[in-house]
Amino acid sequence: MASAILDDKTEEERWKEYRKTRNPALREAFIKQYAPLVKYVAGKVAMGMPSNVEFDDLVGFGVFGLIDAIDKYDPEKNVKFKTYAVTRIRGAIFDELRQIDWVPRSVRQKTREIESTISHLEAQLGRTASDQEIAGAMGMSEDEYLKTVQKISGTSILSLNDVWFSGDEKDRVSIVDSIESPSSLNPDVMVEKEVMRQVIINAINELPDKEKKILILYYYEDLTLKDIGRVLEVTESRVSQLHTKAILHLRSKLTNIRKGIV
Repeated sequence: MASAILDDKTEEERWKEYRKTRNPALREAFIKQYAPLVKYVAGKVAMGMPSNVEFDDLVGFGVFGLIDAIDKYDPEKNVKFKTYAVTRIRGAIFDELRQIDWVPRSVRQKTREIESTISHLEAQLGRTASDQEIAGAMGMSEDEYLKTVQKISGTSILSLNDVWFSGDEKDRVSIVDSIESPSSLNPDVMVEKEVMRQVIINAINELPDKEKKILILYYYEDLTLKDIGRVLEVTESRVSQLHTKAILHLRSKLTNIRKGIV
C-alpha cells in the first residue's frame, strides 16, 4: 500500500498531498523512506556517547523526531525535508537523553567547572586560554586537565545541542542548528538568527587551528571522528579530546558574548 502511494508522484506532490489529506498510509510511506536518515543521525550521535548509551535506543528516540518532522514539515517554506528532519531527529534524541539523565552527576559538575573556569579566564585574557592556564586556574597539572577533558568527552556533543536562542517553542535553535541549517529557521526571525549564527562563526574562527578544523570537518564536512583522525594524522581518542576542548572553548566564548549583549 505504502509503496503504491509513492508511485508516479514527485516528492513535492507527495508532501502537498500529505499536507492536505494527512493520509496515514502516506505518512507510513514517508517513515519508511526516511528511516535510514534516523540511523544516520543516531550513528553520528553515538560516536560521542559512552558505551552505556545503546545505538538502538538512539534510533528509537530519533524515530519520534522523524514522525514529528513529517507532521510539521511545510514544503512551501522551500527547505528540503532532509535538512528539516535532521534537526528534528537530532533534537528528539537529545531531548530523550536529557530526560533519562544519562550523564553522571560528577561528570556534569566537572564540565560546568571547566566551562566556568574557561569563561572567566578568557574574559580576563581577551583570548583563548591555553591548557596550561586552564589547568593552573583549576589547581591541576596539565596532564590531569587533559585526562579530565577526555572523561567528559561524551557530554560535549550534547552541550553543543543546548539552546542558544530561545524564542517561541517552534523557533528554538541550538548552536549546532544555527551552524548547519540556518535556512530551516522561521523567516520572521531569520535576521536575528543570522546575527546569532555570525556570532557563532566568529567564535569558531577564534579557536586554535586544530580545534577549528575538527569542528568544521565534523559539523560541516560530516566526517566521523575516526575519519578526522586520519585527516589530521592523530588518534581517534585525540580527536575526541580536541573536539571536547573546542566545544568547551566555544561555549565559554558564547557565554561571555551573551553576557556582553544581554
